Amino acid sequence: MNNIISKFREVFFSVLPITLIVVFLHFTLTPMELPVLLRFIIGSVFVVIGLTLFLLGVDLGIVPLGSYTGESLSKTNKLWIVLGAGAILGFFISIAEPGLLVLANQVGFVTSGQISGVSILIFVSLGLAVMIAVGFLRIFYNIPIFKLLIAFYALIFILSLFTSREFLAIAFDASGATTGILAVPFILSLSVGISKRKKDSKASEKDSFGLVAIASIGAIIAVMIIGIFSNTQSFNAQLEVSLNESSSLIQPYLDVLGLNIRDSFMAIMPLLVILLFLQRFAFKLRKKEMRKLITGFIFAFAGLLLFFIGVNTGFMDVGTFVGSTLITHSNRIYVILFGFILGVVTILAEPAVYVLTHQIEDVTAGYVKRKAVLIPLAIGVGLAVALSVLRVLVPAIQLWHYLLPGYIISMVLMFFTPKLFIAIAFDAGGVATGPVTATFILAFIQGAAHAFEGADLLVDGFGMIAMVAMMPIITLEILGYFYGLSTRKKGVKQHG
Repeated sequence: MNNIISKFREVFFSVLPITLIVVFLHFTLTPMELPVLLRFIIGSVFVVIGLTLFLLGVDLGIVPLGSYTGESLSKTNKLWIVLGAGAILGFFISIAEPGLLVLANQVGFVTSGQISGVSILIFVSLGLAVMIAVGFLRIFYNIPIFKLLIAFYALIFILSLFTSREFLAIAFDASGATTGILAVPFILSLSVGISKRKKDSKASEKDSFGLVAIASIGAIIAVMIIGIFSNTQSFNAQLEVSLNESSSLIQPYLDVLGLNIRDSFMAIMPLLVILLFLQRFAFKLRKKEMRKLITGFIFAFAGLLLFFIGVNTGFMDVGTFVGSTLITHSNRIYVILFGFILGVVTILAEPAVYVLTHQIEDVTAGYVKRKAVLIPLAIGVGLAVALSVLRVLVPAIQLWHYLLPGYIISMVLMFFTPKLFIAIAFDAGGVATGPVTATFILAFIQGAAHAFEGADLLVDGFGMIAMVAMMPIITLEILGYFYGLSTRKKGVKQHG
């Protein structure tokens, strides 16, 4: 019971700031019809309850699946089995990731099917699966993570020269969206299980970080490859920003119920099949333990269903409406400032950030306080959203104008940052891009891009998630640099 209350509190305070902001805007700058506002509030309740149940299911069923699998794989001496099993699990975990499902559906919706949401989902999941296998190879052969990151980001830079602006934005967004509330804890539990096969405990501790960062690279490369080989050169991007002002509060939920049941079922069922298969041939868990895992999967399915219903019945529609209305009827400085505030309140309320900041405080034995991490992290994410709004307002600014210098800075900082901080920093990109970022803020940016004359919806409406994923990398590397500098001055042995 305490676990349910804890999860509910975490999710509630992550969604509450957005809800309060929308209610405030309703009475000031962006008034809405009462049925629309009520559907948004009800949708927010569905999102809170859905994410609570989903996270509970992840803890009870999906994370233990990763832990049991990692431990089982660590006992085998056949490398190909370890790599193959990790890739298969990574593929289906990615397909079930709520943030990626929302992004893929939004890509298909905005492009009217010219870029298939299903193809984005499948190829991104394939890319993540391959890179999980690469991450396992890194653990087995003690390859320094910064060498892999430099090599793969160099490959990404080369591929970007042949990738259209549309696919470039989607590629980096997919990277942030796929490492969300499901994939991150599962991948971490899997990497911890694999790392335990090492006798060196310090090496094992370091290797438990970084797999999320490596896995997310697969999403970028996969979408870039789709773009390079795509036959479509021009896209007809469209977005509906008018709100359904029907007085019925029930009908919109019934309209999306069947589709949301199908999406939730298709996301969870493969993982359940994998669990049953591994139980039969590898785990041999007791009935009590197995019932607990099955219960977790039921919670995950119910939570995902409620989350999708909430997102699709007012949550994202209102985000689109607020973005389009603000950028049309308000001072542009206010829109940029609003974007900054959205980023700050979102990251401050993100439950995974709470875990990350405590993790850093523990790893550094309390030397780096969580507030010292949280404040610059919030400012960085706020700037990321504000710069995304600026990109809409100034179409001459392209996404690569941000990402290229940003990732060059992050690559250079690798040579001056303690190695453990490098892994944590790149993992943190996935932590920052939570469910609110992938839904409301994405819809807000797309609404602004749709309404502003001269902006390109497909080019400028995507890329925000990429910016939010990049800023924590730079922030935490800089923090790590100063931590390393201070410990060297004091003669303290560095962690990692």
